[in-house]
Amino acid sequence: MTLSPAARFLLVLAVLTAAALLLPFVANRGLVFLAGVVAINVVLGMAFNLLFSTAGLLSFGQATFSATGAYAVALLLLRLPDIPFLITLALAAAAGALAAVVIGFVALRRTEGVYFAVLTLAFAELVHVVIAKTSFFGRNDGLTGIPRPRLGPIDLAQGQAYYVFVILVTALLIACLWWVTHSRLGRSFRAVRLDPMRAAFLGIDVRRRQLEAFAISGACAATAGGLMGPLTSIVSPDLAHWGESTKPILFTLLGGAGHFWGPLVGAVVFSAVEYGTRSLAGASDLITGGLLLAVVLAIPGGLLGLAALLVARLRPNRASDQPSPPAVPVAGAAEGAAR
Repeated sequence: MTLSPAARFLLVLAVLTAAALLLPFVANRGLVFLAGVVAINVVLGMAFNLLFSTAGLLSFGQATFSATGAYAVALLLLRLPDIPFLITLALAAAAGALAAVVIGFVALRRTEGVYFAVLTLAFAELVHVVIAKTSFFGRNDGLTGIPRPRLGPIDLAQGQAYYVFVILVTALLIACLWWVTHSRLGRSFRAVRLDPMRAAFLGIDVRRRQLEAFAISGACAATAGGLMGPLTSIVSPDLAHWGESTKPILFTLLGGAGHFWGPLVGAVVFSAVEYGTRSLAGASDLITGGLLLAVVLAIPGGLLGLAALLVARLRPNRASDQPSPPAVPVAGAAEGAAR
């Protein structure tokens, strides 16, 4: 029995979520913390991939939205702790969507292509400077002592409760991104990416669709960023630095931009390489960057693209496996045609 794409996705998501939830029983606290960070990075990569592979927009300012969500959650937890945490996350998502709409409205009206990417990078650096120079946001020291909240009667500060919450929320965000990608809205995003002029001729509002893609990506990135503060107990201006904006791009290219699960594979592999080279002082960044450069140059389709190519080559040719039709004598064929 062949499963539908939605059923296959739900099966894969359920297996990955179950594996992540079982991790605290077999790994130490350090690896569990790293797994929580990886889950957040997966959402950041998939939110970028929605823009890049589906809507055809290259943004170098994704850190703006994750930092917006992180600071929104941190400020609300520190100054208005009585607000339910789910509402806090919803407000962070709204802040990220609003930031994306404002930036997208300005950037999409003035530029496109590489100029659009550079303009998003300029906005990201502007946000980074504002955060670093404003006392309300803690300046360069950031905001510290961010508590892990309660979720009704559940205290997320107890044991691995917050890690479980992070995994469940990121799984929900991944499901939302998959639904958007494969919905009618996602198909209109792809139409705009493939041929904006033809899409406009068919009645699609190109600028509106691009803004919607930007807003959805910003909301998901902000929600994921909002999960980071209580996990690490600190948010700093480094979250809005341009270097953080390159990570979702690296995750996507490393795993495979043409695949929905590409950013997940890229984030896991990238984190594994960083973790494996953490003890090599001064060489860790060099080794990580060299591996990424080699993969991107040697495998343009990413790791999932390479895997798909290998499977296609190893799979036997179905046409050659089928028995050939029996030979028909020429005379018999002519006789049948005459009849």
